[in-house]
Amino acid sequence: MAANIPTFVLNNGIKMPSVGLGCWTEYSSHKRVYNMCKTAIKSGYRHFDTAEMYANEDSVGAAIRDSGLPREELFVTTKLNNDAHHTVRRAFDTSLKTLNVGYIDLYLMHWPQAARGGLFSAEQNPSFVETWKEMEKLLDTGKVKAIGVSNFSIKTLSDLLPHAKVVPAVNQVEIHPCLPQEDLVQFCKEKGIVVEAYSPLGQGNALFMPHLEPIAKKYSESLSKSITPAQIALSWGVQRGVAILPKSENEGRIKANIDLVTLADEDMTAISSIHKQKGMHRSLLGYHSSDGTVFGWSYEKLGWNMKKGGIVA
Repeated sequence: MAANIPTFVLNNGIKMPSVGLGCWTEYSSHKRVYNMCKTAIKSGYRHFDTAEMYANEDSVGAAIRDSGLPREELFVTTKLNNDAHHTVRRAFDTSLKTLNVGYIDLYLMHWPQAARGGLFSAEQNPSFVETWKEMEKLLDTGKVKAIGVSNFSIKTLSDLLPHAKVVPAVNQVEIHPCLPQEDLVQFCKEKGIVVEAYSPLGQGNALFMPHLEPIAKKYSESLSKSITPAQIALSWGVQRGVAILPKSENEGRIKANIDLVTLADEDMTAISSIHKQKGMHRSLLGYHSSDGTVFGWSYEKLGWNMKKGGIVA
């Protein structure tokens, strides 16, 4: 049975479950990814987020096919890799074939920067505007229901939108209590773009978790069941109107992560204020280079208000 969670309606009318399973892993074990997805389906998940970059589209697709559920009950996202910006249709067709689930619900441009031969450059070749125009053509195939972007800022969206015939349905970015991205969330809301949070629990580097323990204890007592700090962080995200993509292989945590709690206004405010404490306002991910770049682009070019190491300026 599907979990009882909110559904977000995208700007083209497509419905997307507010909680999905993030399928990024540091390994490529077909069995482990397959089992993780099967456990999630059994636990009520109906939204799965993968990417060509993750090298596990086949495992995710196999779990979906083997679930026995009608395809229309499941929402599948995958992404265009950085080295495929110049071959959008070919990359899409490859992902569609690898997933082997009939169609893709949401196809995202994984990053705005293109790569050639595994190398990133400060030059845009092709530009993300050119890449987006090729992605728009995918809608004519009938094999993808919505298209969107990932890791886009207010700056890069502002560069893209004047040239877009189709407004991105989703912008998937790093969001958690240390990086609430308030301005970006508001900007996207005004443009009709649903924001989706990857690494909503900090990807194992959750500096904010101790701050959530008293809130988790409060709801554990009032609801007479165990509520984890992770559940509080995830509930905060969805209550802000942000879709979330937690990832876990542990069955207990998989189940807990989709069991949302309705938070009181004062608790929402407290969680939203965590990043204001000294040393807390920052990215918690490891893709930041020591020279203050991410995949060949400076923070300035990405439109990220950060200093070296992902600390918010």
